[in-house]
Amino acid sequence: MDSITTNLVTLLQGVCVIMVLAYGLTRTRVFAEILDGRRSPKNLTVITAVFGAFSIYGTLSGVSFLGSYINIRDLGPALAGLLAGPLAGLGAGLLGGAHRFTLGGPTCYGCTLSTVLAGLAGGLVYRFRGGRLPGTAQAVALALGIETLHMALGAFLGRPLDTALTIVRSAAVPMLVANALGMALFVAIVRIVLEERRTRAEKEAIEGELRVARDIQMGIVPRMFPAFPDRPEVELYAMLDSAKEVGGDFYDYYALDEDRIFFVIGDVAGKGVPASLFMAVTMTLFKAYARPERSPVEVVARVNDKLSRDNETGLFVTAFCAVLNLRTGRLDYANAGHNLPVAIRADGATAFLPRSGGLVLGAVPGFPYQSGALDLVPGDSLVVYTDGVTEAMDGEHALFGNGRLLDVCRDERRRSPKVMVEGIFAAVRAHAGDAPQSDDITILAVRYHGPRASVATLDDKELSGI
Repeated sequence: MDSITTNLVTLLQGVCVIMVLAYGLTRTRVFAEILDGRRSPKNLTVITAVFGAFSIYGTLSGVSFLGSYINIRDLGPALAGLLAGPLAGLGAGLLGGAHRFTLGGPTCYGCTLSTVLAGLAGGLVYRFRGGRLPGTAQAVALALGIETLHMALGAFLGRPLDTALTIVRSAAVPMLVANALGMALFVAIVRIVLEERRTRAEKEAIEGELRVARDIQMGIVPRMFPAFPDRPEVELYAMLDSAKEVGGDFYDYYALDEDRIFFVIGDVAGKGVPASLFMAVTMTLFKAYARPERSPVEVVARVNDKLSRDNETGLFVTAFCAVLNLRTGRLDYANAGHNLPVAIRADGATAFLPRSGGLVLGAVPGFPYQSGALDLVPGDSLVVYTDGVTEAMDGEHALFGNGRLLDVCRDERRRSPKVMVEGIFAAVRAHAGDAPQSDDITILAVRYHGPRASVATLDDKELSGI
């Protein structure tokens, strides 16, 4: 291996050390302030000292040759100038140059001066570009220009001249290549850091917008309970927990007339913003089409036709809606591909409602949905939910399942709807353990107390026994 190659390898080793240290610097608060353009005497002093130390290391890690040094000393001041401006570049150059001056040698004056000028050159580029980091090609061109000037000053000011020229001939290629590569690597590192910061800022902005979207979404679903404070014939309670900031689950309820209430629960296929928008549209359609003269089947059919028309997104919704007659206890319902609700009789009998073969909403216009009916007696309850309940998985991917749901409903049957819903949520979370929630979870429970009933809503387990 010839001397030029050997010297280049030695310099590149020094470049690697400086790049590792510089990468660590990019993770500090001082560096972040510099990148934000918040230059202060404190952080300018830190940058000056650190890159001045890089300059001194660039000399010490170099190759001693005829009383001079083949080195990467100019790299530190030039980088300081590029990052923080002329003052930081000049300060780092003075530190590296002063150290080089103490070492003497044939090219002492030229090397010292070139180190100071390297810092000023980096600072001038900083000023010219308004503090913006140059591209990789521009950084390489700057390094090559600085080292060319270094060689010229070393030869012009070196004494004796023949020794200075020998040093320049041996140092030119290794120093040009090593300093240019070091400059390119550092600029690439800083650009990566800048990209990370931009990505982080965009992510934080999106997360902030999603939090607002979640607040808006949670404001769409009713959360004022008791749901019908003036109607003691019925108790209703619901909870929604999205797997993401926003999701596709929903529920709603309202009075149709003096004797009947309407309630609905649904689950849009998918998660995130698209699902939440589709969910809002679906909720609006149910509220628009639910009328005293329309049965649940008619409401579902109208919502399905509207969603199916021009459904370019391909999204669809499962839903269960029902009308409860508070005077008679008759529950008329329609199921559009949704999970089967759980009927809980006052005597403890617990079972899923029969399948009605309904298709999801938004898939096929004109689909003939079938109606179902259930007669409730005082004390009977109905629990409707989304698939986030039964499909909740633990760490070993075991599903919560229909069996556990029936068991929990049976155990909680004497509780108020609020405590019953909370109990099911608690059972699902206990089953999942530390496993991340993979889907939205929504549960709605309604209990029929019968006409002219007078009951108090009991929210605490200690007070909710019947």
